[in-house]
Formats: sequence, structure tokens, C-alpha cells
Amino acid sequence: MEKQWRISEQLNIQVTGDLQTQLSVDRVVAQLLKQRQINTYSEAKSFFRPDLQQLHDPFLMKGMQKAIERIQAAILKNESVMIFGDYDVDGTTAVSIVYSFFKQHVKKISYYIPDRYKEGYGISFMGIDYAKQNNISLIIALDCGIKANDKIEYANKYGIDFIICDHHLPGNILPKAYSILDQKQLDCNYPYKELSGAGIGFKLIQAYSISEGLKPEECYQYLDLVATSIAADVVPITGENRIMAHFGLEIINNSPRPGIKALLNLNEQKNPVNISTLVFTLAPRINAAGRIEHGSKSVELLSCEDDSLAFEYAKAINETNTQRKDIDSETTLEAYDILEKDALSLLKKTTVLFNTNWHKGIVGIVASRLIEKYYRPTIVLTESDGKISGSARSVKDFDVYSAIEKCSDLLEQFGGHKYAAGLTLSKENIEPFKIKFENVVSESITEEQLIPKIEIDTEIEFHEINDKLLRIIKQFAPHGPENMTPVLLSKQVYETGWGKVFGKNHLKLELFQKSNPNIRFNAIAYNKGDFIHFFQRKVPMDIVFKIQENEFKGIKTIQLVVEDFKVSN
Repeated sequence: MEKQWRISEQLNIQVTGDLQTQLSVDRVVAQLLKQRQINTYSEAKSFFRPDLQQLHDPFLMKGMQKAIERIQAAILKNESVMIFGDYDVDGTTAVSIVYSFFKQHVKKISYYIPDRYKEGYGISFMGIDYAKQNNISLIIALDCGIKANDKIEYANKYGIDFIICDHHLPGNILPKAYSILDQKQLDCNYPYKELSGAGIGFKLIQAYSISEGLKPEECYQYLDLVATSIAADVVPITGENRIMAHFGLEIINNSPRPGIKALLNLNEQKNPVNISTLVFTLAPRINAAGRIEHGSKSVELLSCEDDSLAFEYAKAINETNTQRKDIDSETTLEAYDILEKDALSLLKKTTVLFNTNWHKGIVGIVASRLIEKYYRPTIVLTESDGKISGSARSVKDFDVYSAIEKCSDLLEQFGGHKYAAGLTLSKENIEPFKIKFENVVSESITEEQLIPKIEIDTEIEFHEINDKLLRIIKQFAPHGPENMTPVLLSKQVYETGWGKVFGKNHLKLELFQKSNPNIRFNAIAYNKGDFIHFFQRKVPMDIVFKIQENEFKGIKTIQLVVEDFKVSN
């Protein structure tokens, strides 16, 4: 599928000049920093040298003081406390953090992860009933609860207090919980608004540590789990998130907890762990437990303190993930087949598919796979316990949650955000929903939004690419939303004639620009072997790429990773 290249606004020399002078960097680095809202020497210093002292005071968050006082009262009165969290990576890492920390301070403490299939997302009546039966008087809910008004009302009837720690957008009416921690509340003055659910859990234990005069290390040791949630939940890696991700990765690379170490060893991780490792290696396995079996398995793994036991837990989760991948692949192929056999469906602006036999735990993954191929707002539905439910995914710049909201008269329940949502509806409403969703999206989506995009930071000449630039770009890490690995554009590029296809279908190239034919770089283009003839024709190409360090037999060189290319105009 052809992609649209979108080049970031090129800042002129006057705008970037001061930063270049202050930092003694070249035009490209100044441009990249400015695009990341780094405008001064002081901001650049904070960006390149993250410091835990830069973390905000947790008591700036609305409801924090009240939450800490309630926890202190529970400890003093020897109450039973339950840590409740969602079954995805953000939820299970959040529960692991808060449970592992407070079990050192609370005598009667337990955790509870809802069953994806019996209870669904978020705080559940079953979970509250479990708390009532076990004389639990305080529940700390993580990564969920901000819209659970009816559930909190139900808990209040039985004298069960809730501290809600959520990062999702609140509704117009807040639940009547004992305390709510959510930086997105309109009247919350907390300076950073993009914390993950586990990030708020961390702020809770940080606040308790401060109030009790504990050493900061007692809560900092959980930053590895915060980093995992930040990566998996695709929150911006800016501000506090970037600081916590930086130090969390340090922990994982230097002294990983038993559960994470076991997963990395099982998957033969040799290179240093980065955000991509968390996203593509750890997160799918942690998620697999909640998708196929039960999310509590992930908490067992992540809170385990024994290496041998952690290895057994990790093996089981790894096997579950293998099962998940098989189901995922089979379902994706079935979905492709349905669409390819229905010519009219390929003319639509949306994809909505339903199959009663599809596994509820993987419909979100399948929706993402369909977007990769067809690139349009997508919903995949299945049947579970007599209910039709599913997951929605969106394309860049289109708000699928808003589109679903406009179809709410046909839904029993829905929730989510701009790019991902969940929904439940009755069987008889599937076809009416398909029609209405298609109409709603067709009226608001633009043709441009239906073309996948590559965001390009800046244009660069090959003579500007050197070891110093690579060294500085490596310091931009950890990468993620709003701080992605820099994507560069070079024009009028030629191949020397050494290009070849290798592996499954990858391209290995040696590239140069006509203006500086002696400056050459090895390049690799994954899954693009079919396009080798473009380079063999000796025509000038425009390439979009990232730069990375390649090591072979102890020798380190700069390598270009080509994302896309076009024949030069």
C-alpha cells in the first residue's frame, strides 16, 4: 500500500540558530529538538540527562492526600485491603506495583484481576461481591473505575471504600468513590497529564513513601514495571513518562526482577532492552495471560520474588502466548478471506466483521492487523456468553471513539479513546450498527485520512550523517509517541550496484548521493525485496529512513534502515 510522506515543518535558521549555538550541535539536531518542544539549553539538559529529582510531587494530584490518609487509617485499624486492576499490561503491572509495595506495610492485603470473559473490563459487581464476602473494606482500583458510577454506588451500600487510580478521560459525573486519582479531572492541577495507569499507581506509592519518610528507592525499584506499562499502553514518552521509562529500562538491563528476567531469558534476549523490546517481546506475553487464560497469572509472574518459580510462571505464559499467536494468525486469515470474497466491502470506508466462533481475547489484535492491510477504521466482533462484543481500532487522525459514540443508541456499552475502543451490543443490532457506523465514518473521514502516512522529521544530506549525529540521536531514547525515533529523508540517492535480496524478502543496499559519491552507507530495507529492480535501474531515488549502529565482527558502522522509497522527481 502506497504511503503518504508528511514532512514536519522545516524551521528556519533563525529559529534553530540560538539552540545550535547554545548546544554546539548542527542544524539537524537543533531541528529534531525543536520539534520535540526543546527550546532552551536548560530544557535540552533535562531531556538528555533525565533525573528522578525532576519527577513531580505526587501530592499535587487531586485526591492524593485523602487517598494516603485512607490507606494509613486502614493500616492502623488492620483492615483488609484489595488491589483491583484491569487484565491488560497496564492493569497487571499497576497491580503488581501497588500490591508488591503495600504487602510490606499492610497485613491483610490481596489482589483481584477480573475475568475477561465472565466480568469484562473494569470494576465488576463480581469483584465487589468477592470483597464483601472476604470482609474487605478498602479497594484500590488501578487503570479503571473513572466511569464505574453504578459499581461504586453498589460498593458504598456495603461500606466498601474505593480509591480509584485511573488515567482515562472522566465522564460528566464522577463516581462517588472515597478518593479519585486521575490527572485528567478538569480541576486537577497535576502538571503532567499523560501518566499510564501504572504511572498513577507509582505516584500513589511515591506519595506514601514521602508521607512515611521511606527511602525513595523503596518505590523507585518498581520503575521497571512502570516503563513496561508506558510502552504497552502507547502513552506519550515525554516529561515524567520519559524519565520513568529511562530509569525503568536501566533496572531491566542491570538488575531485572525475576519475572521479567525469566521472560527475557526464555526469548533469548541478547541486545539491551529498549522500548521496542517491551512492546514486541514482553507486552504480548504479559497480555496473553488475560487474553487466553486469566490476567492474575501475569501478576503472579511480575510480583514473584523467586527465580525458579518465576521461570515456571514465565514458561506457562510463554506457552499461552504461542497459543494466542496461533489463534491470532488463524483468525486474521479468516478475516482476510471474508473481506476478499466480498467485493463491495472493499469499497467501504470501514470494516466491521462478526464471527461467533472468534476468540474474544484476540479481536483487538485482529482489528490492528486488518488496518495494516486495508487502512480504515475497523471493528471486529465475536460472541461470548450470549453477548456480542468487540474491539475497534482506528487510523491516524481519526477519532473512532467519537464515531462509535454517535452509534450509542444501538449499543449496550462502549468505552475507550481516540484510536482504540471496546463495545457490546445485542445480536439483532449488528447489521444496523454496521450500516450506521459506515455512514457516520463516511460523513466525517477524509480521503487523506485513509492513506497511511510516514511522518518525516527533516530532510538530510548524506554528508550530514556521521558518528556524532548517531551518538546524539541515541540519546533521544527512550523513543515512543511524541518522541519517535527520528525519521529522515534524503533525495537523489543511488545504489552502487551491490544491492541484493536476502533472508525472507529483505533488501541489502549500498547507497550514495550524486553530490557526494564518495560518502556511502550500507542500508537495509525489510520486506522490500520485491522492489530491488527500482534500485537496479540506476535511477535516482528519494528514501525515508532511520539511522542505527550496526556491529559486525566487533566493527561498528552506521547503517540506514529504509522505511520507504520513491523514484525522485
